[in-house]
Amino acid sequence: MSKTALIVVDMQNDFMAGGALGVPNTQGLTTVINQLLRCDGFDLKIATQDWHPAGHSSFASSHEGNQVGDVIDLGDLKQNLWPDHCVQGTHGAKFVDNLDTRLLDIVFQKGTDPEIDSYSGFYDNGHLKSTGLSMFLKGKGVETVFICGVATDYCVKFTALDAVGEGFKTGLITDLCAGVNLKGADVAQALMEMDEAGVKMLDSSVFSWA
Repeated sequence: MSKTALIVVDMQNDFMAGGALGVPNTQGLTTVINQLLRCDGFDLKIATQDWHPAGHSSFASSHEGNQVGDVIDLGDLKQNLWPDHCVQGTHGAKFVDNLDTRLLDIVFQKGTDPEIDSYSGFYDNGHLKSTGLSMFLKGKGVETVFICGVATDYCVKFTALDAVGEGFKTGLITDLCAGVNLKGADVAQALMEMDEAGVKMLDSSVFSWA
């Protein structure tokens, strides 16, 4: 019998208001995400966690003469440069205090290679190394995944696109996501890309947590 999984993406202190890479409109997300984690509609509850070593290649501080917002070439990849964030072992890398992590079955860490970033919960940005998430889900008989968290136009988007690429039926819980929106239309563009790839857009109200 096929199973479903909820994937909560990067609900960490550095991505919340006041964090090193604070994403707008994250207030209130955790309350409803906790309700989803408590409901019986998901066989597995999973979180991803940005977990960068100090001096990561995605940090502007690691590149002399560059600043946050610059885009640089790293071999065959283009890398957005960000503030130092979600550094292993720091407060900013921890899940937000009000996320009920006791309800999670497993956490997959990403961005651990100092030379390459990993927006997706499945692969690094070059698709060179897997986090093991796909193999785990398939080993548990999961065929459908539902995704929420931050940021819509980066880690959420690439997690959803990779989920589709790995053959999972994929739903995005749009009201439980928030985006960086660096260029103003990035979130809209991301939603369009996911929709065109076959990601189903839905609202958290379709789930029951009675």
